[in-house]
Amino acid sequence: MGKRLSAAAIAQYERDGYYFPVRVLSDDEARHQRERLERVERDLGGPLRGVYRVKPHLLFTWLADLVRHPVLLDAVEDVLGPDLLCWNSSFFTKEARSPGFVSWHQDATYWGLSEPDVLTAWVAFTPSTAENGNMRVVPGSHRTLVAHVDTFHPDNLLSRGQEITVEVDEREAADIILEPGEMSLHHVLMVHGSGANPSDDRRIGYAIRYVTTRVRQTAGPRDSASLVRGADAYGHFELEPRPETDLDPAMLALHARISDQQAQILYRGTTRTSF
Repeated sequence: MGKRLSAAAIAQYERDGYYFPVRVLSDDEARHQRERLERVERDLGGPLRGVYRVKPHLLFTWLADLVRHPVLLDAVEDVLGPDLLCWNSSFFTKEARSPGFVSWHQDATYWGLSEPDVLTAWVAFTPSTAENGNMRVVPGSHRTLVAHVDTFHPDNLLSRGQEITVEVDEREAADIILEPGEMSLHHVLMVHGSGANPSDDRRIGYAIRYVTTRVRQTAGPRDSASLVRGADAYGHFELEPRPETDLDPAMLALHARISDQQAQILYRGTTRTSF
């Protein structure tokens, strides 16, 4: 029995590569998070794009709080252990009646991390259902890294439009259905994707990437991450400060530098150099 997950839940994650749902926020808290996000979007003139999609928890205090939420971290600790870094986070927002999709892929493809002790906590700010393009996963696919190709498809929400080169039997895929305030957990090698959102409301999910402190970056300049629980005995990552105010000028400057580093890692081997 873990801090948050049952023994059966932990066994399912190890067997299938994913687990859901885990309640993190109440309905009211989830609605408040959506309102905060959409207020920021109005202030910035539209949905978070470009560098704002990279580690927004370094720019907004309410997201810094969310990536450190004790319920969330208890569940992550049950899988990865007590010493945790938040390596990245980003919003995956599908506008109402939009063609945006996520191709079948594995997260680990271009991240350059040394080992698969990496987990994504996907927190729903809105319902995520079959009607609005929920995430789908292939159970058990986290045991093998498969080849990918870059498509840079304009409607693909992934950085390179990356897509696996093997066929996925859709009949084997499982639907991740979440209510606002719930999250799913999935392994860095889980094959997953999602379709478009033809519904009349947005589908908003916040993907938070956690790693154990023994993981290191192998594919670029020295990487950075936020220590969110436990201790870092390895020092593989530059430890990021927590923002004290939203859009603090010093944090904006730091975030710009970190975003450049992330782009070097994620876009290596292509002519693209920025988000």
